[in-house]
Amino acid sequence: MRKFIEKVAEGFHLSFEEMQEAAHVLFNEQTPASDIRDFLVALSIKGETAQEIAGLATVMRSFAIPLGRAKGSFMDNCGTGGDGANTFNISTTASFVLAGAGAKLAKHGNRKVSSSSGSSDVLEALGVRLDFTTTELRHLLETEGLAFIFAPQVHPKMKRIGLIREEIGQRTIFNLVGPLTNPMPLASQFTGISRADFAMEYASVLAMLGRERAIVVSGADGMDEASLSGQNSFVLLDKGDLIPFTMTADDVGLKAAPLSAIRGGNAKENAEIIRSVLSGVRGPHFDTVVFNAGIGLFADGRAGTIQEGVKKAIDSIVSGRALKKLEAVVSFSRETRREGVLA
Repeated sequence: MRKFIEKVAEGFHLSFEEMQEAAHVLFNEQTPASDIRDFLVALSIKGETAQEIAGLATVMRSFAIPLGRAKGSFMDNCGTGGDGANTFNISTTASFVLAGAGAKLAKHGNRKVSSSSGSSDVLEALGVRLDFTTTELRHLLETEGLAFIFAPQVHPKMKRIGLIREEIGQRTIFNLVGPLTNPMPLASQFTGISRADFAMEYASVLAMLGRERAIVVSGADGMDEASLSGQNSFVLLDKGDLIPFTMTADDVGLKAAPLSAIRGGNAKENAEIIRSVLSGVRGPHFDTVVFNAGIGLFADGRAGTIQEGVKKAIDSIVSGRALKKLEAVVSFSRETRREGVLA
């Protein structure tokens, strides 16, 4: 590992093949934790490239526990995190709205690393199990079109890395890699990144990994979600073409609001926000969710425009379908027994 640390520390980028080699060393239990920490920090300081991200994602996904194929065509709306905005769990809330609008979600997520409440923390507070077996996950995907895949359950080699990430206490390449390592085959994807200057590169990573259609957003105020507070930068990946565009909340008929209006709290507080949004309580939380869900529906091809997607997202909530998706997953969590590990 030292040769890679030294090369990166000197400002040199690793090729796709070099990063694959480094990744295998990274996941080796015999590699000193201090070397892993130094490597991740050095990469962060240098700035990760598309080749490095794709190389690590490829190796990490190869080590994932396979979930098998469920019937249907699935998407993910997991963001990279690490934006430091301390908002409520926007993409998690949007996943229920997307499912209520007919999209099929295999939502990849984790506990908090650099935020107050990660997606898995808030799901647990809502009453959703984190230890579903592969059979149970496939059942949810096929019956509800929505399942939450807890990253540590399907990426056992990340247990040690997770402890090192907590020790580092800031974003690393694993924030960027997370949305790329879903063990379910994805037909489309909507993901966010806090670095506007890297959105095009990140979209190219998705293309390298075989996505035919995807949208990358870098929100106003450095959010990894579409924001109500200003101009958001996007890149649409459509069959190999990378198409940049920008959009504000006003462009889709939503009211602008400052970032402070959607601050989140701990898992319990964020769970209450999610329930209020899915119950139809209007305001900045609601508008942020339908904005992002609308983009997701456009990315998945279920809306011809983002404006149409926002209208469908609003209908998903107002009709009660989004809340029913939450209730269905919580009910299934209660009914199924705890397996402890994936079958």
